Amino acid sequence: MIVTTTEKIPGYKIKEILGMIRGNAVLARNLGVDISSGLKSLVGGEIKGYKELLTRSRELALERMISEAEELNADAIVSMRFATSQIMSGAAEMLAYGTAVKLEKE
Repeated sequence: MIVTTTEKIPGYKIKEILGMIRGNAVLARNLGVDISSGLKSLVGGEIKGYKELLTRSRELALERMISEAEELNADAIVSMRFATSQIMSGAAEMLAYGTAVKLEKE
């Protein structure tokens, strides 16, 4: 599956737009990450626990969006974006969205 943030894919023409697709993931922080992050904020540096949580959230959202595109028999996803929003204290949603398309060679 080709996934791109651009509207076009070099060497291909969009034959059909199948529609907007999305995938989301909602993950919560845990106490261990919160404690180590609090300590890290005192001395500075990268907060690896949160970085890993966000990376996992992005990967899950991307996988779910691709699955939705595959269900539509799409060849690619164009104009792909990520968005995030806080659901509640300690939990956030990561949303991946884009347009599923059918392609043909130029």
